[in-house]
Amino acid sequence: MDRIRMTTPLVEMDGDEMTRILWQMIKDHLILPYIDLKTEYYDLGLENRNKTDDKVTVDSANATLKYGVAVKCATITPNQARMSEYDLKQMWKSPNGTIRSILDGTVFRAPILVKGIIPYVSNWTKPITIARHAYGDVYKNVEIRVPGKGKAYLVFEGEDGNTIKETIHEFDGEGIIQGIHNTDKSISSFARACFNYAIDTKQDLWFSSKDTISKKYDHRFKDIFEEIYNNEYKTKFEELGIEYFYTLIDDAVARVIRSKGGFIWACKNYDGDVMSDMVATAYGDLSMMTSVLVSPSGVYEYEAAHGTVQRHYYKHLKGEETSTNSIATIFAWTGALRKRAELDGINELCEFADKLEKACIKTVEDGKMTKSLSLISTCKDPVILNSEDFIKAIAETFESLR
Repeated sequence: MDRIRMTTPLVEMDGDEMTRILWQMIKDHLILPYIDLKTEYYDLGLENRNKTDDKVTVDSANATLKYGVAVKCATITPNQARMSEYDLKQMWKSPNGTIRSILDGTVFRAPILVKGIIPYVSNWTKPITIARHAYGDVYKNVEIRVPGKGKAYLVFEGEDGNTIKETIHEFDGEGIIQGIHNTDKSISSFARACFNYAIDTKQDLWFSSKDTISKKYDHRFKDIFEEIYNNEYKTKFEELGIEYFYTLIDDAVARVIRSKGGFIWACKNYDGDVMSDMVATAYGDLSMMTSVLVSPSGVYEYEAAHGTVQRHYYKHLKGEETSTNSIATIFAWTGALRKRAELDGINELCEFADKLEKACIKTVEDGKMTKSLSLISTCKDPVILNSEDFIKAIAETFESLR
């Protein structure tokens, strides 16, 4: 059969380590045989980001604004060890943080549910969607290594000439300082994205922070959410019979564990980073969680919620066999292709994305899976496949559904 034709390119952001290997396998076995793929390609592998002084990351984000839909492979955010390993010019910032800052969107993460993989939290019968703020906080921080005794200040110089100055700490020796920020505009975009998503999916919305300790920073998030909800969304929520409420993040954790799921949990940037991993793991596996960044202007960037699977990559480099679950990365591709299809009115492409996702789930439910899934599956005598054979098994299942 002829391959499905696309009219508008996707922005394709390649990544690092084992997920980069899987990325090409997915394209070779599941995408290119069926789609006349059009992408504008950006190599966000750490070596190329270092070579381009990270300009490639900025370029990929701007291309996403231009074309409206992107699909991204997992990437490395370097630490000191990576500086030496990759001989970096500097410790480049999180590429996800850079992209989120430019797109000014909200990240929605949800588990992929499969029969036979029972959540560790036994009362979770419905998916929990994490809505993660996608701008600022520690991902846009400024840090100082304090060399010795001295005073640290937080200073704001207004354009009107007024200055606000607060003492952070008087050091009697070495230490560290971190400065973070956010904006009312970005917080407002985050709040509206969460309220709109709750209305679209008809789910309750929870928002949590730590305003009892952070009486200005976190409290500002709380106030903006409350103002926007009361002025713009309260009536619609009441009509739909759904609820919005705020609670402290430590109380939210306790509520989440006791819940049945089936709601949206909105978190600040770092909280969402951590809690999405917790939720994904509790549902079964980090590699079974989708992630989509949605901007206020209607731009979408799809990716897996997990990292680059470094341990498996080192095994791969040694020529050893790996059994890496690629489902979340496949769902990043299907999410992006489906959104591109919706925007361009290509029904065939939308149907392809739906069937490929069904093929992923059916393959696992039929007992063919990677090692990590076999450890948490109730399937008797599962067939454990290596990384590429698992993708090939999904391709075979997909063919049976056509």
